[in-house]
Amino acid sequence: MSEVLSQSQIDELLASVIGGGNVESKSYSEPGEKYRKYDFYSPKKYTKDKLNIIKNTHENYCRLVSSRLNSLLRASSQVSLITVEEERYYEFSNALSDNDAITLINVSLQSKESNGMVYMHITAPLMLSMIDRMLGGKGEEPHDVSSSYEYTDIEILLYENIAKYLVTVMKDGWSNYLDLNFEIEKVETSHGLVQEIGMDEIVVIVVIEVAINDVVGKINICIPSSLLTNIFGILETKRPSNARATGSGEDKTSENIFEFIKDSNLEVTAKIGDATVMLQDIYDLKKGDIINMNRPQDSYVDVFVEDNIWFHGKLGMQNKNLAVRISETDKH
Repeated sequence: MSEVLSQSQIDELLASVIGGGNVESKSYSEPGEKYRKYDFYSPKKYTKDKLNIIKNTHENYCRLVSSRLNSLLRASSQVSLITVEEERYYEFSNALSDNDAITLINVSLQSKESNGMVYMHITAPLMLSMIDRMLGGKGEEPHDVSSSYEYTDIEILLYENIAKYLVTVMKDGWSNYLDLNFEIEKVETSHGLVQEIGMDEIVVIVVIEVAINDVVGKINICIPSSLLTNIFGILETKRPSNARATGSGEDKTSENIFEFIKDSNLEVTAKIGDATVMLQDIYDLKKGDIINMNRPQDSYVDVFVEDNIWFHGKLGMQNKNLAVRISETDKH
């Protein structure tokens, strides 16, 4: 008896005839989450915690840049952090066109031997829009800008002027972690001539999106691993020594704060009691008069630290001086 083909088998035979006679087995892909391929030949150098430090500093930097652009261009701007990723330098370099300008920024750390350099690239449409606003224009997005656009000499000067405003606030962005100084070395119009970083060197690329009215562009910041190694090395030495010795993540914040404030001077006072006296009686007071404190003779004395009651005690003498012996603790 001849085999009866199903409709799906008939469809596969027809598809094989149309496709040249090769019957290919249908492959099914399991639906699910897509994962990014990991390169085991070049493993990631920085942990998630270290990348979070860079993320936090540049989130703060975005807020500062937004405020600076608002005052500089007299226009409302929105600056937001897009990504912070660890890549090879050639991935940053290959994304640039031959005529893209790149800002070389010198970074000074705590020690003079620990200097480094950061690269900053601003997309051409965004930069030309900001230049147009600085010259009194509306700052509309240019439509004739291509990847081969070359900046004029005047535009390069204005480019560097705007870049100085953006670089100045980098110091404040890092202020929560380190005291770093940023200074522009030059604006290079041919990034292929930059030889300070090897193509295979690990870098962290920070992508920031800037929206000014209807113009949207990006600021790309490239931080080499040589500089990051020095930065994270300094941060590591600033950790409490006991935390490094134990290797635990125990929070020592409260203990560290107490170490700083334990030598502070506080006013301690002892209160014997309260009395309500008429003004006429106070006016008639003279030496030898007695004021009733309305408390029993053997009652305790309130001991205040600043404005709060911390202890109760008994009045007494020590070395011929009036003193209070602490008998109870009343800390709140």
